[in-house]
Amino acid sequence: MEGSASTDGAFRFDFSLTNAGDREGTEVVQIYLHDPVASVAQPVKRLVAYRRVPLAPGQLVRIRVAVPADLASFTGRAGHRLVEPGALVLHIAASSTDTRLSVPLTLTGPVRPLDHTRRLHATFTMA
Repeated sequence: MEGSASTDGAFRFDFSLTNAGDREGTEVVQIYLHDPVASVAQPVKRLVAYRRVPLAPGQLVRIRVAVPADLASFTGRAGHRLVEPGALVLHIAASSTDTRLSVPLTLTGPVRPLDHTRRLHATFTMA
């Protein structure tokens, strides 16, 4: 799975989550961002979104996520927040050390400075 979005858009992807046990449980789905080509050094993984998902025994849930490109923003050399085009990787994980799915992505378009209209929250939809 690969994807792309403009620097003012959002990444959208789906995945399934299953409770394989015989008891009710809750999974905390975590989304981490890795930006290997940023003009300023970035953390190896940065938590950008999470969601608690309660699951009945044997239940399968389809989850749709929209991650705004603004979550890839950082403070540039001039001291202003911006979104740069380039390669990214989103990791869907149970924890920072337990990645379940990695999704290579590409941001396209011009470098975009952020202002008060920035979108800093991913949206999760369960089906």
